[in-house]
Amino acid sequence: MLVFRQLFDAQSSTYTYLLGDSVAGEAVLIDPVFEQARRDAALVHELGLRLAWTLETHVHADHVTGGWLLKQREGSCIALAERGGASGADRLLGDGDRVDFGKRYVEVRCTPGHTDGCVTYVLDDQSMAFTGDALLIRGCGRTDFQQGDPAVLYRSVREQIFTLPANCRLYPAHDYRGLMATTVDEERRFNPRLGGDVAVEDFAGYMNNLGLPHPKQIDVAVPANLRCGKPEAGGPIEQEPGWAPLNFTFGGIWEIQPHALEEHLNEVQVIDVREADEFAGPLGHIRGARLVPLGELKARAQDIDPKRPLVTVCRAGARSAQAVVMLQKAGFRDVANLAGGMLRWRAEGGPVEGGAA
Repeated sequence: MLVFRQLFDAQSSTYTYLLGDSVAGEAVLIDPVFEQARRDAALVHELGLRLAWTLETHVHADHVTGGWLLKQREGSCIALAERGGASGADRLLGDGDRVDFGKRYVEVRCTPGHTDGCVTYVLDDQSMAFTGDALLIRGCGRTDFQQGDPAVLYRSVREQIFTLPANCRLYPAHDYRGLMATTVDEERRFNPRLGGDVAVEDFAGYMNNLGLPHPKQIDVAVPANLRCGKPEAGGPIEQEPGWAPLNFTFGGIWEIQPHALEEHLNEVQVIDVREADEFAGPLGHIRGARLVPLGELKARAQDIDPKRPLVTVCRAGARSAQAVVMLQKAGFRDVANLAGGMLRWRAEGGPVEGGAA
């Protein structure tokens, strides 16, 4: 069964796409963003997949790819167009190549014109295609830098994308209006730049007079993406928390497992956000835990030591996850949620004070 997710980075308005084979447990990520690598890895893990490949539709000018960082964390391989000119990839792709994930694959179609190394990835059954910036929803990528050429882009879209089945869903690398997908038929009919009876001369005249400023991140993004996202020596890399072994969830919360909390119990503050009757009730509470009901947490946050790591606890982990968000907004940095709450803590034999035998 195919796993498909469309992810979004608000800072660069970039879409990242996860495709997975749920039976084989393998996945690919198309156009990952450096700052979202932790989020993307969390989703892959939660879906029970192994990240086999990160794929680039082109050398981006508006964000840095997460390909290199995900390779360090997940052991995934990096693939992008041979004509992109990047170094550090595990595989360079040409027209007609395929990238397998389990029993599924995407086919590579070279679609230059926005950049020389633009490619479109077409799912094996031609039900989906990932166009990068070659074709946007009712638009297309600009052609005034990185070897852009209006005539080349016109041919790429008309010959490589518009020849796909009419109901093939198209997914771009960016959208700035909140639009998420389109189809071949829609773009053939309604794309104001490339659809209908627009000729190559019409398209070139349109593109050559856009008058757009260069992307703000181009001087940073392009050199980094020519290294597949590898930072320069001494460049910043987001560090994992060092005070305990934690897991990052797709919901954006750091979690600590019961066994890890037990090992680090003397080094952290445990904040129990249940009500007083629950704290003293059948489940008991963790030794040394401090009771601060969730409804009182915002008002009492100033009484909590900001220098010591915090673990929030509730019955099953839902209220304490909200407590993590509240504490982070209040300026606390080292905060994690106890996965599964007191139910898991007791089920796994964690020591408690009070409670039923």
